[in-house]
Amino acid sequence: MLKKLFFPLLIITFALSAISHFMKWGAAIEFALAGIAILFAAGLLGKATESVAHYAGQRLGGFLNATFGNAAELIIAIFLIKEGLFDIVKASLTGAIIGNLLLVLGASAFIGGLKFKEQKFNVHLAGQNASLTLLGIIALFIPAIFVKTEHISDRDTMTISIVVAAFLIFAYLGWLVYSMVTHKDLLEDHEDTQADHGESPAWSRNKSILLLLVATVMVAFISEWLVHTLDTFSAKFGLSELFVGAFVVAIVGNAAEHSAAVMLALKNKMGAAVEIAVGSSLQIALFVAPVLVFISLLFGKEMNLIFSTIELAAIGVSVLIATSISRDGATTWFEGKLLLIVYAILGVSFYFV
Repeated sequence: MLKKLFFPLLIITFALSAISHFMKWGAAIEFALAGIAILFAAGLLGKATESVAHYAGQRLGGFLNATFGNAAELIIAIFLIKEGLFDIVKASLTGAIIGNLLLVLGASAFIGGLKFKEQKFNVHLAGQNASLTLLGIIALFIPAIFVKTEHISDRDTMTISIVVAAFLIFAYLGWLVYSMVTHKDLLEDHEDTQADHGESPAWSRNKSILLLLVATVMVAFISEWLVHTLDTFSAKFGLSELFVGAFVVAIVGNAAEHSAAVMLALKNKMGAAVEIAVGSSLQIALFVAPVLVFISLLFGKEMNLIFSTIELAAIGVSVLIATSISRDGATTWFEGKLLLIVYAILGVSFYFV
């Protein structure tokens, strides 16, 4: 029943969001309709990506899941940069990282763990993910500490940000070569292969690609409409830019990863779910955030890579517990609950900022 109603609801919510935006129905209504519409669009994005991943293979499929799952965050961030809302951009990036590591991974481990006593995945992949997340933390912490303690000028801060961003992109490209070319077989998850009992994808390859492109375009439009309401919406309800960016925008943007990862965990494909959750966080930290630094230069806005102390602390604790839980190559419902509790603690703390 829900499957039959999905496409009509997608079209209706998209149309209502467009009408409310152009007819100026008010920030609260526009935000609510855009938020609902982007959830459906992100759901289509996740489903189409999963279908394409079936034809592309496990490793490339996981990369596509992370990449197109992050499309919403990237598109929203670009529009925010265009508006000069750098604080919300950084907060949304923070929210995307902690949301994937705590909410998406936590929900996947918890819900999947209720069905299966223990869910295993590639230990080597878990170890490499842990090392890369630590690299991301180091790259964000070091410049922030130096800039805030040594009172480095704005011009030099921007120079540091550009150099660090370039190194992060270089590291991420190296990871793609390592994981998809030179050490592809080492990182394959045999647990997931055994869990796939000849399941067929939802659509044909060409239809999957077409729907993937359509969903991406829809997310782009809805994201722009959503961004235009943020200032008025946050002011009207007394919410800080930090909370709106880190939780409201991030949860909406994470819809694709969340739905895809949970569904995979329910099929006992925890390796793929972990790869979506952790892989998405890695892509945000090592690729999306650095790329946004360069994109800001194209707009003449110059957004640096210096995050606030609160944001760094949130990312740090998220990486710490996610790494601790996933490094052994197995998860249970209890470990998923721990991740969700940390996410709730951060959410409450961010709300009162």
